[in-house]
Amino acid sequence: MKALHINGNDLTLEAVREVAVEKRPVLLAPEARDGVERARDVVDSLVAGNKLAYAVTTGVGQLSDVRIPADQIRQLQVNLVRSHAFGVGEPLSPGEVRAMMLLRANSLAKGFSGVRVLVIHTLCEMLNRGVTPFVPSQGSVGASGDLAPLAHLALVLMGEGECLGNNSTRIAALEAMSRAQIVPLVLEAKEAVSLINGTQGMLAVGTLSLLGAEMLVDSADVIGSLTLDVLRGTDVAFDERIHRARPHPGQLHTAANLRKLLEGSEIRESHRNCQRVQDAYSLRCMPQVHGAVRDTLGHSREVLEREVNSAVDNPLVFAHTRTLGDRSTGTVLNPPQGDILSGGNFHGQPVAFALDFLAVSLTALSGISERRLERLVNPALNEGLPAFLAAGAGLNSGFMLAQVTAAALVSENKVLAHPASVDSITTSGNKEDYVSMGMHASTKLKRIVENTRHGLAIEAMAACQGLDFLAPLKTSKRLAAAYRAVRAVSPALDRDRIMYDDLPRIADVIARGEIADCLL
Repeated sequence: MKALHINGNDLTLEAVREVAVEKRPVLLAPEARDGVERARDVVDSLVAGNKLAYAVTTGVGQLSDVRIPADQIRQLQVNLVRSHAFGVGEPLSPGEVRAMMLLRANSLAKGFSGVRVLVIHTLCEMLNRGVTPFVPSQGSVGASGDLAPLAHLALVLMGEGECLGNNSTRIAALEAMSRAQIVPLVLEAKEAVSLINGTQGMLAVGTLSLLGAEMLVDSADVIGSLTLDVLRGTDVAFDERIHRARPHPGQLHTAANLRKLLEGSEIRESHRNCQRVQDAYSLRCMPQVHGAVRDTLGHSREVLEREVNSAVDNPLVFAHTRTLGDRSTGTVLNPPQGDILSGGNFHGQPVAFALDFLAVSLTALSGISERRLERLVNPALNEGLPAFLAAGAGLNSGFMLAQVTAAALVSENKVLAHPASVDSITTSGNKEDYVSMGMHASTKLKRIVENTRHGLAIEAMAACQGLDFLAPLKTSKRLAAAYRAVRAVSPALDRDRIMYDDLPRIADVIARGEIADCLL
């Protein structure tokens, strides 16, 4: 793939996925170098002048009043990274860690952090040569950013800590860097705090979860349409005039999708003049529910797109003039000028709110899917289909436990959907007295995305089983394509068999976009 050039200003969420998952190469954009160097000059000038600046010539957090002598500034960098690498729990996945590295490098490339160009180059080389730090998933409260996860990442830049090897093994960071022929860094003034202070932990996990969620809402339109058709539902509720009267963008989008998906269905034509006026909410209100999820996704995307191109460490460096002279010899004709300002851009509240909102909306998406599944399997609701979609019901139980599993997933989502961002706990001797819990929001969301994907897979499996019972009537061409995608990995159920292996295969079909592609 063509290399991605980062400058801190125009990174897209899709590019994050390409680097994290597809291992697209990354380079610092040439035009970003000047801003990075100008900010670094300001830091160097401040240190040379023995001036006071938070985390440059002082300790951090509650220890910000402790002045650090010039001859101990390098040791401060080492101490900060080592002491803050205190994470626990299951490690983040290689893709999530790679996303963290890219996002940290991109934020530094914006030119407000005061690091050397070499720091950004080293992060890019680690990505390009497959050096992936071991980063525990727990230990962040989301301000001053994701300190513990980012410190585990920064350890590896120093040649310390551990990296992820093949088959989930862990190897010493120094060995991994040596194999990749990357020289570990000796961090200079401010570089430690610039590496560990930011929102890139929650942002990495949240971005990959958002991209997965966007695939789910399109897939839900397809799978829900198939369920409606199997249950001989009506498409009247998707008439454009209804939705123009309440023009939420997501609602309009989903209604248009449903009309497109159901067009040309023989099943629909077979009962067009039946006496039923309207369907249950889980069928009739798909535009309103799925559409609201779409609008939430849109809002969350806007927040994350801003965050991936933001400067989020503390303090920030604002250079006023360009240094003139020869950098290699240290000759300076015009001393750098600028301000180093302490603030709170590391605080994860905007991201935490967006991820919590998304978690709530996906819980609704999984909930309405489970209600449609109930209508497919319940003999009192499924319009004459066999009980639990079982041929020879009684001897065979069919999809009885499929609905139970879906119900369990939905109930777990309801627990996980409680917003992390309403919580706070005081840290660092009461200096950091209100925090975002954004990392918790991201890891909960990740689980909700997985649960919702599996719930939709169960509905898809059941809807395809129901469609088999309606033969020779055919569904629409688009929905038939979805049926074939499911059947390619999950055969029809003519008698009870072990089905749990089918579920991850169908979930993978959804994750790869094969169901959503039926909308193209």
